[in-house]
Amino acid sequence: MRVLLSTYGSRGDVEPLVGLAVRLRELGAEVRVCAPPDEVFAERLAGVGVSVVGVGPSARALMTGAPPPSKTNLPQRAADLIASQFAVIPAVAEGCDVLVATGAMPAIAGARSVAEKLGIGHVSVIFQQLTLPSPQRPPLAYPGRPFPPEVTDNRALWDLDALSINALFREALNTNRATIGLPPVDSVRHYAFGDRPWLATDPVLDPWPETPDLDVVQTGAWVLPDERPLPSDVEAFLDAGTPPVYVGFGSMAVRAGEEAARVAVEAVRSQSRRVLVGRGWAELGLVDDRDDCFAVGEVNHQSLFPRVAAVVHHGGAGTTTTAARAGTPQVVVPQLADQPYWAARVAELGIGVAHDGPVPTYESLTAALKTALDPETAARAKAVAGTVRTDGAMVAARLLLDAAR
Repeated sequence: MRVLLSTYGSRGDVEPLVGLAVRLRELGAEVRVCAPPDEVFAERLAGVGVSVVGVGPSARALMTGAPPPSKTNLPQRAADLIASQFAVIPAVAEGCDVLVATGAMPAIAGARSVAEKLGIGHVSVIFQQLTLPSPQRPPLAYPGRPFPPEVTDNRALWDLDALSINALFREALNTNRATIGLPPVDSVRHYAFGDRPWLATDPVLDPWPETPDLDVVQTGAWVLPDERPLPSDVEAFLDAGTPPVYVGFGSMAVRAGEEAARVAVEAVRSQSRRVLVGRGWAELGLVDDRDDCFAVGEVNHQSLFPRVAAVVHHGGAGTTTTAARAGTPQVVVPQLADQPYWAARVAELGIGVAHDGPVPTYESLTAALKTALDPETAARAKAVAGTVRTDGAMVAARLLLDAAR
C-alpha cells in the first residue's frame, strides 16, 4: 500500500503528518510526503525516516518576507500554489493507492484534482473545524472580504463563504484542471472537503457539533511521541531554578513582534518567574542580559512543556494540544484565523486564559499570568490532560488503509 501525504502551510500543517507517516509505516504502508520546501520540515520528516518533496514557495519566506494576505494578492498566491500542486504532485503520486490532502484550501483542491486525474483514493483532512460548514457557528472571513454586518444567520454566512472562496480560488483551480483534461468544479469548498472530511483534532479540546450537512470523521489529533532530547543548555537553564514560563509565538512571531516578547518577559518577571523565550520565525532574542531569561530555537515541546510553569503562545492547534497534553496552564495571545477559537477553548476548559486581542500590554498579560499560574488552573490543566487522546494518528492510519483497501 502506497500513501501520499500532501500539505501546504506552517509547522502546524506539517507536524501532524509526521505522526501519521510513522503509524502508516508501522502498519506496512509506504509513505511519501509533499510539503513546503522549508529545511526545517525536511529535517523533521527525515528524522523519522520519511523523505519529502518540496512543493510551492517556502512557507517561512511567505510568512516573514511577503506582504500579509489581502483581497488583492490572495488570488495570485492561490493561483501559484495550485499551479505548483499540478506541477509536482502527479509524479510523486504515481503508483500510490490513496492521497491525503491538508493545509491551505487551494492546496487541498489542487491535490484532490491530481488524485481525481490519476484515479486514486482521496481524503481531505482539517486540523481545525472552523472551515467546515456548521449551522451552529459562523465562518471565518477571508482577508479583504468581510461579511455584510446585516447578515447574521449562520447558514446565510456559509453561503457567502462559499461565494468568497469561489471568487478567490475557482478560476485558478479550473484553469489548471483544464490543462489535464478535468471538467470545471462549481463549488471549490465542497470539492476540496467533499461530503466526508476528516477532522484531526482532539474531541475534548475541539468537540465537533454534529450536523446533517457533513459526515465528519474525527480521529483525534495526530501526535507522535517525540523522544528527542532537549539541548544541554536548555537543560542547564531548567535545572538552575524554579520552572520558568515559556513564551513563544512560532510562525506568528513576526506578526506578534519583538514588542510582544518584551512585554511578555516583563509580565513574567512581575510574577517572580524566570522566562524561556522561543525564537520562532522572527528569531526573537533576549531583551537584556539578565540570567533569569533564556532564548531557545527549534526544540521538543513535548519534553519542554511539562517542565515549565505556563505556556504563553499564539494559539496554534498544535501548540495548544501539546500544552494541554502536558497538563501545563496556557495564556493564548491569538493573532489570526483559528487562533481566537483555540484561545476560547482554553478558557472554556479552565486550563488557561484567552488574552483579549493580539496585542498584549504589560497590564493585560500580567493579569492573564496571575490566573494561569493560580494553583486551581494548574490542577484543572492536569485533570484535562488525562482526557486528551493519544491514539489519533493510529486511528487515522487504520481508517485510511481500510478505506484504501
